[in-house]
Amino acid sequence: MTSGHQLAQQLGALQRQISTIIKGKPAQIRDCVACLIAGGHLLIEDLPGVGKTTLAHTLAVCLGLRFSRVQFTSDLMPSDLLGVSIYERERQAFAFHPGPVFTQVLLADEINRAGPKTQSALLEAMEEQQVSVDGQTHALPQPFFVIATQNPSEQLGTYPLPESQLDRFLMCISLGYPDEGAERELLLGQDSRDAIRALAPVMNPAQLLQAQAAVRAVHAAPALLDYLQALLAATRSGQWFVEGLSPRAGLSVLRAARARALLDERDYVSPDDVQAILPQTIAHRLRPRAGSGRGAREQVRAMLEAIPLP
Repeated sequence: MTSGHQLAQQLGALQRQISTIIKGKPAQIRDCVACLIAGGHLLIEDLPGVGKTTLAHTLAVCLGLRFSRVQFTSDLMPSDLLGVSIYERERQAFAFHPGPVFTQVLLADEINRAGPKTQSALLEAMEEQQVSVDGQTHALPQPFFVIATQNPSEQLGTYPLPESQLDRFLMCISLGYPDEGAERELLLGQDSRDAIRALAPVMNPAQLLQAQAAVRAVHAAPALLDYLQALLAATRSGQWFVEGLSPRAGLSVLRAARARALLDERDYVSPDDVQAILPQTIAHRLRPRAGSGRGAREQVRAMLEAIPLP
């Protein structure tokens, strides 16, 4: 068994290695790793070309995980993603041919360009950790982590994810443009694909599963749970948002806060952990009240300032 200190050291090394490829984005890398060890899935909303694919591929290589990328398009069918049963004449039986979802890190690129049926097929696999085809159930590999990317909804040819499906993502982040120094490093550095191929894993799948188990063991005190419930109640009050958070969303916040505590080498959750992860964990699940003049993330921050700390 790896100790909590050793796990934290390994996770720190993981973040540092990813940052050699994804320049100038330590907060986003931290959120990505926290989402992974919390056992959730990540949605990245951003413009094309800012490093979303590179982040997903780098993460997989650094953890020694199998990686697949699926480009979502309007004609992508669920069977293209999940797999299909094909009749084999020699065996006189149907054989299941798994699709690209049977991997450990799946990049669902531009998920909002696919139709609702294909989106739902992926989100069901994320939730159930298995795929059902022609009445047969097939378990997905473990660990299984989806990074889905979504273009801004105003772009042509997009099918925005409904709220019920957005709720399946533990976190939603944006990478954004690099700062001037990070962009200069990118311009002067080697091709990112060559750099990724040169990486060696700093953790293995067994250690990742152990980190996920360690997150579940991080302690949340009664006072911390009181604070979390006060925040959940605030979202449901009608003062800040059209509709409040579900109990599942509350569990997601707690899982993400526990993951952040583990990254800080603590075996307990602090209010700072909750505040640090709250916008990226709940903003994509909420719609601000009309006339607030704020986006969902800004509204979450305003609500945080209004709720007293325990």
